[in-house]
Amino acid sequence: MKFLVILFVAAFSAFSYAEQQPPYTEATDAKQWHRFVDNYVASLERQLEQKKVPGAALSIVHPDFPSIALGFGKTKIRKGRQVDVNTRFRLASVSKTFTGSLAAKLAAQGVLNLDAPVQKYLPAFNDTVYRDNLKVAHLLSHSSGLVPNAYDNLIESRMDYPDIVSKLLKVEPLCTPGQCYGYQNVMFAMVGDVIRNASGLEYETWMQEFIFKPLRMRHASIGYEGMVRDENFAYPHVRGRKRWHTARLKKNYYKVSPAAGVNASAADMVQWLKAQLGMYPSVLPPEALQAQVRPYTVTKKERYRRVWRKHVNEAHYGLGWRIYDYDDETIFYHSGWVQGYRTDIVVIPRLNVGFSLLLNAETGLINELTTQFLDQLLAMSQPA
Repeated sequence: MKFLVILFVAAFSAFSYAEQQPPYTEATDAKQWHRFVDNYVASLERQLEQKKVPGAALSIVHPDFPSIALGFGKTKIRKGRQVDVNTRFRLASVSKTFTGSLAAKLAAQGVLNLDAPVQKYLPAFNDTVYRDNLKVAHLLSHSSGLVPNAYDNLIESRMDYPDIVSKLLKVEPLCTPGQCYGYQNVMFAMVGDVIRNASGLEYETWMQEFIFKPLRMRHASIGYEGMVRDENFAYPHVRGRKRWHTARLKKNYYKVSPAAGVNASAADMVQWLKAQLGMYPSVLPPEALQAQVRPYTVTKKERYRRVWRKHVNEAHYGLGWRIYDYDDETIFYHSGWVQGYRTDIVVIPRLNVGFSLLLNAETGLINELTTQFLDQLLAMSQPA
């Protein structure tokens, strides 16, 4: 597969979560870094070809070196265009990292209070069992107490979002908010309603005007219309018996945009990773970056995923971000999966490295590709 490369030069000094300086500072380290990236890209391209994955977008960021965005393959199997660095992919649940960061930003600005009861912003909660004990942070950290994936089946149906919410508010929780973990899409999406009522601006306006524009994420968007605004978008693909098939782009999960509605390209994800590494403090200040990765909720099951078993010692959920102890290295992570797409994002704060991989196919290969990046990076960072 052919790919295109776009290089970005850091314009701002990087904020690091760690006191330790990143290890890549000397010329010899630069050679090591570029050799690592080149080897990883060659291996990734080879594996994509072996599995005949239709298309992919890769982003790698380190403040000391030019950032990399790569496009691989085609937007669709037949008569597709070449994926380039501006080709839009659905981010699926990686969208939650955007919502978590925005909520942390607004909390730092005093626009909303993460520890306030949800009914302060959403009066519909006043007449529910959640009155007084469900906080805004519980929505963002999947600790509302609901059974996991409550009413995701209705997202797949023709039911409108407000009607799904009305039904959800009648469901009895399994535990007191803050006491147990249950991954949500509908409940998480209510953060968008909180943001609108707290600020007077729609969630989509905040994202477009205060995240995408200042970060120069020129091809990022929210919703179905933003995805298909021109022909440079990656179509979804599902696996048949012997080959991949182009599927219809469905609107269903766009109805819960704060949970699964962001679209972005490899070039856009470079900018998002830079922001997560503290390179745009006017957009995401240090206090917001720190708040979003506070370990609110223990997520034990994440330790037993096949690809993580030998690596993850502790697992928590923050505000739209997963926090792992991965081979004694703290990483911030999220994955995404809707029909026809798989996505991953990783931030390794001590090493000041960001990674994103977007696929327009439902393939578990993404798990291996992300793990390989982490393992190779951590091996390289160990003292000689």
